[in-house]
Amino acid sequence: DRAQSVPGYSQLRLSYSTVHVFIVEAALSTEGNMEKGAHVWAVDNGGDDAWILCEVLSKTDSELRLKQCDKESNVFSRSRANATPSSSDSNNEAVEIRYEGVELANAKLSDAERAEGRDDDLITLPHLHEPAILHAIHERFSCGKIYTWTGPVLIAVNPFQRLPLYTNEILESYRQEGLLRSQNLGNGSGDQLGPHVYSIADQSYRQMMSEKRVSQSILISGESGAGKTESTKIVMLYLTTLGSSHHHVKGTQSTDGEPPSAHHSTLEDMSIMERVLQSNPILEAFGNARTLRNDNSSRFGKFIELGFSRGGALLGAKVQTYLLEKVRVGFHASGERNYHVFYQLLRGMTEDQKKRYGFHDGETHGLELANHYHMTGQGGAPQLREFTDEDGLKYTMKAMKALSWSEEKIEVVLKLVAGLIHLGQINFDSIESDGGQEVSVIQDETVLQNAATMLDVDTDKLKAALTERLMITRGEGITIQLSPERAVEARDALAKTMYGALFLWVVNEVNECIGWEDDKAVRSSVGVLDIFGFECFAINSFEQLCINFTNEALQQQFNKFIFKMEQAEYKAEQISWEFIEFPDNQDCLDTIQSKPNGILTMLDDECRLPKGSDRNWANRLYKQYVPDQQTESQNTRFLATPVQKSRAVFCVRHFAGVVQYTAETGFLEKNKDEIPLMAQNLFETAPGDLVKDMYTIQKKELEEKNVKSKDSGKGKPSKSKTVGMQFKEQLSDLMAKVETTEPHYIRCLKPNDAAKPKMLTRQRLTEQLRYGGVLEAVRVARMGFPVRLPHDAFFQRYRMLLPSTCEDDLPWNMEQNAPQELCIRLVELLLEEGQKQKREGKTSWKEDGIGRSERIRRMQAMPFPITFPKMDVQLGLTKVFMRKPPHDALEAHRIFHQTVSAIFLQSWIRGMQQRKRFLVTCEAALTIQRFYRGCVGRARYDIPLGYRIVM
Repeated sequence: DRAQSVPGYSQLRLSYSTVHVFIVEAALSTEGNMEKGAHVWAVDNGGDDAWILCEVLSKTDSELRLKQCDKESNVFSRSRANATPSSSDSNNEAVEIRYEGVELANAKLSDAERAEGRDDDLITLPHLHEPAILHAIHERFSCGKIYTWTGPVLIAVNPFQRLPLYTNEILESYRQEGLLRSQNLGNGSGDQLGPHVYSIADQSYRQMMSEKRVSQSILISGESGAGKTESTKIVMLYLTTLGSSHHHVKGTQSTDGEPPSAHHSTLEDMSIMERVLQSNPILEAFGNARTLRNDNSSRFGKFIELGFSRGGALLGAKVQTYLLEKVRVGFHASGERNYHVFYQLLRGMTEDQKKRYGFHDGETHGLELANHYHMTGQGGAPQLREFTDEDGLKYTMKAMKALSWSEEKIEVVLKLVAGLIHLGQINFDSIESDGGQEVSVIQDETVLQNAATMLDVDTDKLKAALTERLMITRGEGITIQLSPERAVEARDALAKTMYGALFLWVVNEVNECIGWEDDKAVRSSVGVLDIFGFECFAINSFEQLCINFTNEALQQQFNKFIFKMEQAEYKAEQISWEFIEFPDNQDCLDTIQSKPNGILTMLDDECRLPKGSDRNWANRLYKQYVPDQQTESQNTRFLATPVQKSRAVFCVRHFAGVVQYTAETGFLEKNKDEIPLMAQNLFETAPGDLVKDMYTIQKKELEEKNVKSKDSGKGKPSKSKTVGMQFKEQLSDLMAKVETTEPHYIRCLKPNDAAKPKMLTRQRLTEQLRYGGVLEAVRVARMGFPVRLPHDAFFQRYRMLLPSTCEDDLPWNMEQNAPQELCIRLVELLLEEGQKQKREGKTSWKEDGIGRSERIRRMQAMPFPITFPKMDVQLGLTKVFMRKPPHDALEAHRIFHQTVSAIFLQSWIRGMQQRKRFLVTCEAALTIQRFYRGCVGRARYDIPLGYRIVM
């Protein structure tokens, strides 16, 4: 209390507050550079976290010393990686110094900032890279926010639980907000309600209805179990709602997973919206299956095109499918299942249906039907977690009836499914033929008879298709008896062929029910692409190569889209951008598909050789791409070590990483996928109409593709189509269609492999961010000017770098001044100051005539002078665009100036402390002196009076 009376104490308290705030700001600003005390992300080598948050303990030119924030005992170092100049300018000294596996961390957002939605769009993060995106998604997921924007991309994390995010009220709120925005009456940013799958659907519809009336496409991708199918259904629900006269859909929030029910007797009584939605259960039953990663995994790609009239009314839809996984019909791994429809039939049929379809519980020896039969029991026939197969059959049949399938049609379809199950039960014995060869015979003719009856084909011709092979040589047919092993292969091939034809027939029937009647009435459309995501397993085969080829093509289209968006913003801001180079993965696409030396092209050539084999094909690839002792091709996309060559293994460097493919996993057989001549004869002469119709549709599709190939080949006779050739043509058509639309993107992520709610595995999420192309998109966007600040923010942040510049040359505020001109002037003065520092070099702090602040500044380790090409900092109409090296240089000088100012204030505070101590000491000394003199005076006064008289 006495100290408060000392002169200057009140000013001292104010100075403490000032320096505290200033030092805190200086400390926070170290987040913009890897200085001591800054927070960074470091790669978690060998751990499950992918990246760990660390604090910089020390920094040298060669290494960073780091300490893990949540585990202080973990202290380690990271060495310097490189120092890359920002341009080819020889005078440029701005370099980007990086350390191995280290990235800068963003400042932590407060609860208030999160409530405002500051983390809704990750593109606004100052530092946008893999750990920043991973951490932000993790934080939002922990708060129950499964949707996040990353620029134009919507990231959707599967919550593995029912969330109240899709109620009619929420749908209506997004519809109303989109309607107001389209009429310029709402929030111009379009995200007032936050990121949601409804936002993407609404944007596509509103852009389709704009003046240009350009068709839209929504591309949904992700690995199995990430939620692609559910996202597709939600998008379709929203679009069909907007395109119908009804804005409230009853039954969309069924808790047991049942689709909206239809209460209509005929197809004409149903709205187009209801027809489109009712097609989902049918496609899922015949095209979805349980995998180790997902209970309801789509085993095919599909492009659903919704056609709209000039007034925005939904007219109908068309479904195009891609690459059905037919190999699953004959084999599926342990813990997985065949297609849903098989289990729905076996577990959901009535006793009467069991008799009609030839299923008898007494033949299973106590096993459940689904576990007994070969086609359904290989993986253990596990139950689904979300719904039962009994309910699944009810939903599927209800959807069939809703699309006006007659009872007779439904019965025939189910009978054929039952026939395929019986076909899988046919086994073979071995006998010796007259020529001494081992040939096959049917073990149980009753099983054969059941299969033929259910499939509605001739029994003798079915038997011949299973045990014989017909070869045509010089116009003459030769019949070859098959061994038991070959007969099993023929059985599985026949089952795959018939199921593939059945699937095409189902898709065709669905299209006839939901399609629009008049093409001229369709003014524009919205296409929804539900495509398989990038795959990388322990053993990768033909399916993975096709899937990854698809994702490679989509990623190229995505990169072009990002480039167009960047180009549009640069043009709008009127800045120079022609010198910017964007990455392209065309060389990877060429490695896979180019003629005559592409991987798939050489596979097609090998399939045409009489003695072609997987090993021969692999050897041809090695000879073409990595001859002699090479391990990497010239374009770095094809790789194979000597050990891999000995095992018929090769690698392809995709945009998401290197994938290893094993050639000897049936590449040739899967690529041929031929319909045997005996099977063709079986289909053509089948007494049942369904089998004939299936074969006709399958044959028609192949003929159309052959005609297209013949036309493109300028009259050359077309060759039989391999699966690879068909897939390349389908993909080419798909990309051509997408190119004519305005695309929107949804990237679905799977938080964990256990399908458990509220659990996120960071390492798995990181892999999916790479495979989904999100990180690649960020890299493309940041190839230009990654740092973008509004004029006022740029000026207020970096004006402090010129403290000695007078007000007349450069004002301290932007009032009554043109923001762009002030920023241009600031950059010019900064570069002039940098050139001056470069000429003068390091100055001594002992120089006479300099002030205390300047002396302190010279005593500190000063960063490199601010020298960078003007092209690296572009002044737009509303923003300042910077490359990373200039931004790092400005941030380093800003930190330096703040540090100097903080030290100056600290020295002043220490002086004030000593001055206070001196003043308090002086006051205390005077008090003691006064007390002492008083004591002495009183002592003198108290001498006895008599003594004083005598004296």
